[in-house]
Amino acid sequence: MALLDDITFANRYLLWLLLLLPLYLGWYLWTNKNQQAALLLSSLENLKGIKASFRLYLRHVLVALRLITLALLIIIMARPQSKSSWKNISTEGINIIIALDISSSMMARDLKPDRIEASKAVAMDFIDNRPNDRIGLVIFSGESFTQCPLTSDHAVVKNLFSDIHTGMVDDGTAIGMGLATAVSRIDTNAKSNIIILLTDGVNNQGAIDPLTAADIARTYKTRVYTIGLGSTGKALAPVARDANGRYQYGYVDVEIDEEVLKKVAAITGGKYFRATDTDKLKKIYQEIDKMEKNIIEERDFSKKKELFLPLAIAALISLLLEFLLKNTVLRSIT
Repeated sequence: MALLDDITFANRYLLWLLLLLPLYLGWYLWTNKNQQAALLLSSLENLKGIKASFRLYLRHVLVALRLITLALLIIIMARPQSKSSWKNISTEGINIIIALDISSSMMARDLKPDRIEASKAVAMDFIDNRPNDRIGLVIFSGESFTQCPLTSDHAVVKNLFSDIHTGMVDDGTAIGMGLATAVSRIDTNAKSNIIILLTDGVNNQGAIDPLTAADIARTYKTRVYTIGLGSTGKALAPVARDANGRYQYGYVDVEIDEEVLKKVAAITGGKYFRATDTDKLKKIYQEIDKMEKNIIEERDFSKKKELFLPLAIAALISLLLEFLLKNTVLRSIT
């Protein structure tokens, strides 16, 4: 039945002609019964035991083939068509720059396994959920640079993400420089650009302060979502290095300049979030994902395919069979 649901007829009213076929069959049976050939014989003694030839019964096959041919022709004239419909969805992705703080404090272990690794893992999950977006990556600590320009090749972005670690540039927290570098990588021709900036500290380096960078982002109509990383109170974080260069950990105060991050978000039309653990960071990305949905246009389409060809072939075969039988095996009968 599911197959029939996908079939329609352009000239459906012609299917009423199929009702004539039972009438034709009835007429044939009636005439066949009342029009028997007669043969006068003086005696039937010599005809006893003679069985009717199989050709006598085979003659009915001609009528069956004719009915099949007529039924197929009527259906062909009704123009059977397959009906299929779909939605053509065109998506226009958003340009997203992720600006990630990689200062040594990002090795604090209040997020598991630490802030930087948790940030990388959650961000890569976010990237997987945005298949139509172009993603770019900026990293900063005492300085900032572009780790990956905007690209739709998410495999490249994730690969470069996995290579990020503290110590890639001089230590410090240049939030303004990180934001300014991110703004410089946006596409001014795009309909939507956003920056997700993650940091766990206070701006203490760089030639551009965060609010100035925010004004630049607003000029280019770029929303900035700022995320403060770190628990409240104290966190286990690097405090020194030993003779072998390995970090020594101790509990230090968590200091995040939330006021500045809130102002940056407000200036650009974005929003500030605080991630005190990995689960909250995941929920923050989920919220950003909901707020920054792709631009989607849906149009309904339908397509119909003519299905007469198999029926025409079947009708031709039926007609040829009737012709062959009528002019060979059943020639003397008819």
